[in-house]
Amino acid sequence: MKFPVLSLLAARILSVSAGTVLWDGRFNEFTSSTDLNNWSWGNQVGSYQYYIHGSSAVTAYVNLSPSYKNPADAGSKQGAKITLDNTAYWNGQNMRRTELIPQTSAAINKGKVYYHFSLMRKDTNAPATTREHQIAFFESHFTELKSGWQSGAAGVSDPLLRWCIGGQTKWSTNWDADVWHNVAYEIDFSAGTVGFWHSTGSNPLTQIVAPVAASTSSNGADWHVGVLELPRDGYPDSTEDYYWSGVYIESGSLTTSVSGPGSPSDGGSSPISSSSSSSARSASSTTFSTSTTSKAITTSTASKVTTTSTTSSAPATTTSSSGCTASQWSQCGGIGYSGCTTCASPYTCKKSNDWYSQCL
Repeated sequence: MKFPVLSLLAARILSVSAGTVLWDGRFNEFTSSTDLNNWSWGNQVGSYQYYIHGSSAVTAYVNLSPSYKNPADAGSKQGAKITLDNTAYWNGQNMRRTELIPQTSAAINKGKVYYHFSLMRKDTNAPATTREHQIAFFESHFTELKSGWQSGAAGVSDPLLRWCIGGQTKWSTNWDADVWHNVAYEIDFSAGTVGFWHSTGSNPLTQIVAPVAASTSSNGADWHVGVLELPRDGYPDSTEDYYWSGVYIESGSLTTSVSGPGSPSDGGSSPISSSSSSSARSASSTTFSTSTTSKAITTSTASKVTTTSTTSSAPATTTSSSGCTASQWSQCGGIGYSGCTTCASPYTCKKSNDWYSQCL
């Protein structure tokens, strides 16, 4: 009679993964997206830096609601709808952009870490298939998701959602409406490798692409939760919505359950204010026991999924990373920036403001 109990206990032990959450971006502390306005360079509070957006009110670009999250994401009380509209031009650029950047001093660019998020679109305000979109990207663009027609490609439109390393597609699938794509970038900054974990809906993450070599360049605060749309002549702007859920970064063991670590009450759901300080919370790490299952090993993704071979914390003086070049559209300077400051030919580093310069 004891053996079934022991077997059950053993199974539960095997199904638990201890992950250390380095930064939690699941919007649990926000009462509404207007809380993003509490952040500034002089008052760096909350879990996100909010400065890459158009000239309208924050609610034109970011909105929060329980209906915006993956229903399987029990660790989030709400998700985010990030929007591009006809005002979403930042600092006079010709690219539409709405992006959030982690506000943290945690070591999210050291050793092996996992960048988690879930992404979904709807048929209403669907992302254009006729323009390139860069999603969940780093300043150096060493890894990112992309959607729509890729700049320089043949044809007019492209229905795919892609995962790329250095601009090269390593995985792609049709980006269908109302399907949650759960993603973890497995980034080893020490080894210079990136792997890709993915699932849909409530299914646990599985490894789709084993770690491969990449130029893993990050200053620890240059991951963009949002979207940058490249311009294309002859294709007018239309409003586009992107839905986000379960955004966090962890080290240690990978949490494969889409439910995520902890719960909204564990993660702290009190609203932030302009007088609050996030430095202690951002710098500290939290360890959760999170549930995963053997399905993470046995579950496969749908057959249509294919693989192919093919800014910062406290202001500081800009420093240069020697021996590297920044690609087109990448950041190349600004207060607190420590990445590549030389642009790949034929692009040059153009100053937008004291905090941001870009290869154009």
